[in-house]
Amino acid sequence: MNEDRRRGRGDAEADPGVSPEALEGAGRDDATAVAPGHRAGFAALVGRPNVGKSTLLNALLERKLSIVTPKPQTTRHRILGILSRPEYQIAIVDTPGIHDGHRRMLNQYMNRSAAASLEDADVVVFVVEALRWTDEDERVLDRIRRAGRPAVLVVNKVDRARPKLRLLPYIEQLTQKHAFAEVLPLSAMKRDNLARLPAVIAQQLPESPPLFPPEQYTDRSEKFQAAEIIREKLTLRLQEELPYGLTVEIERLAELEDGRLEIHAVIWVERPGQKAIVIGEGGALLKEVGRAARLDLNRLYGRRVHLELWVKVKENWADSAQALRSFGYESL
Repeated sequence: MNEDRRRGRGDAEADPGVSPEALEGAGRDDATAVAPGHRAGFAALVGRPNVGKSTLLNALLERKLSIVTPKPQTTRHRILGILSRPEYQIAIVDTPGIHDGHRRMLNQYMNRSAAASLEDADVVVFVVEALRWTDEDERVLDRIRRAGRPAVLVVNKVDRARPKLRLLPYIEQLTQKHAFAEVLPLSAMKRDNLARLPAVIAQQLPESPPLFPPEQYTDRSEKFQAAEIIREKLTLRLQEELPYGLTVEIERLAELEDGRLEIHAVIWVERPGQKAIVIGEGGALLKEVGRAARLDLNRLYGRRVHLELWVKVKENWADSAQALRSFGYESL
């Protein structure tokens, strides 16, 4: 396990609501503040794309931390959510879906990010879709076997399973594939049977004081969260047109004299023709995306947000290591 992560410092910016002094104290062995038998560690949510890992993270944290769309591979980064309870602290890592797309540098980055999170984890939470098993699921399971970490199997989307009678034999087949520490069928969307999962994960973590201050819920910055919200709205609105050809960069995030937050964001696309698609006729699509993003940003920050959006072209950015680094895709 990377020692910086063990001490509560990831490779992303810390949440701005947490003081440096609090971060400096993360991971201290303070026996007076920690209950006997307290457990703490990292749990990686892994699985193929579109099985509901991000929905599961948000449900566990009871807040929207990871963006969610019907499009596979919406999650591009390692997203850390911290769940603190008196008996345990779970650093839950939402990872990009492990997939077969190795042609573009962005896809390679996403797969490396997921694999590194799996290797760093104390426990793996393998998320699959009820009544569906694919070759990609099998490849993810093979990675879990090689990593040698204890694994909890989460069978998600059981609310959609038809007929329900098929669930039991499906789960029995999966338990024959690997010695899972626990198997838990649930619905992250409906929150059915979700309450048991944190305690199940915590049982697989080492006894340890907390790794993060109890008030911290992520290691991602406000700029990162704002960029992800805007990208979510673009992905939902554009659907099949170019979600994988765009990314969002926050150029300015500052408080105005009237108490509002001012956010300037650039939407980067790969070709000039894509720029016209994002803007839409008479700027209609960009305005629609801006309105939807502003509503979520108002809720995120608890205040009014003034959002300005621009669309710019950086050709083939998804195949450029330099561009990926500049857009916040950490090198691994």
